[in-house]
Amino acid sequence: MPRLIRRRSLAAAIALATAMLAPHAFAQSTAYPTHPVRIIVGFAAGTGPDIVARLLAQKLSEAWGGQGVIVDNKPGAGGLIAASEAARAQPDGYTLMLGETGQLSIAPSSYNKLPYDPQKDFVPVSQVVTSDFVLLVNPQKVPAKNVKEFAAWTQQQKGLFLATFGTGTPGHFGAYMFGEAVKQKPEPVHYKTPTDALGGLFSGDVQGVFASVALAAPNVKSGKLAALGTTGATRSPALPDVPTIKEQGYPTLAFNSWFGIVAPAKTPPEIVAKLSADIQKAVSSPEGRQRIEDAGFRVTGTTGAEFGRIIAADTVTWGKAVAATGFKAD
Repeated sequence: MPRLIRRRSLAAAIALATAMLAPHAFAQSTAYPTHPVRIIVGFAAGTGPDIVARLLAQKLSEAWGGQGVIVDNKPGAGGLIAASEAARAQPDGYTLMLGETGQLSIAPSSYNKLPYDPQKDFVPVSQVVTSDFVLLVNPQKVPAKNVKEFAAWTQQQKGLFLATFGTGTPGHFGAYMFGEAVKQKPEPVHYKTPTDALGGLFSGDVQGVFASVALAAPNVKSGKLAALGTTGATRSPALPDVPTIKEQGYPTLAFNSWFGIVAPAKTPPEIVAKLSADIQKAVSSPEGRQRIEDAGFRVTGTTGAEFGRIIAADTVTWGKAVAATGFKAD
């Protein structure tokens, strides 16, 4: 009998301790974040990923009562430098990455050896936006008003020279897709930054470039550059007067890129869940959605599971595009 009493007493003590600890553990998880959160971006200031990261950082900071959210630009190697650093970061929710298509879905096929594993080193949190591309030309150098005129004009030149923002990026393989659609062999000309690529367009060193709508819209609206077509399935809200390339007689030529938040693998599930919910709220709020759409992006704001499925499916899709070119970055 005394032994039974002791067992009951021990069980009661364990139950009491669990009840006392549970609220504390819950409070710890819901208190996140208690200090500044860093979002690593693998591209320079002013690029599409940077614009999205800064809009998102502001909305998250507001949602977290003014807690700092720092955008840390780590450009280079098509985003691989940033992804490598993010993969090695402490999995505590205080270092995140705004990943994009090239880093997470194209790189596994375009590199024999990656310094990180997109599947194993990251946990998807939320896809934030998708971004269509625009075929831009310099109207002072290229006498074309639409895609068919551009294709006909380039056939009379010494080659189809399209600028890209780096090897292994969506614009790089988009150039090959375009070449296949217009039955020409493209010559991708790789630049380190979007500014350099646009400089090549202004100088006439290249004939065109696939740029994000966010980057293209200001140049198009100012008249500095001409938009011949967009790569989305439907017209871009930011450039509603520009027809899609599909509309212009190239039904297979449709592609885009996306940006989304990932965290280092082994980040606590409760933090990932909170981040995902807060991001979805931030981008779906009327102000957040408006600001992002005004910048030229399409808001998605998915769950982590949905984002994971998108990454996996696009890895297959872009893998086929990479294989068709035979390209390897290393």
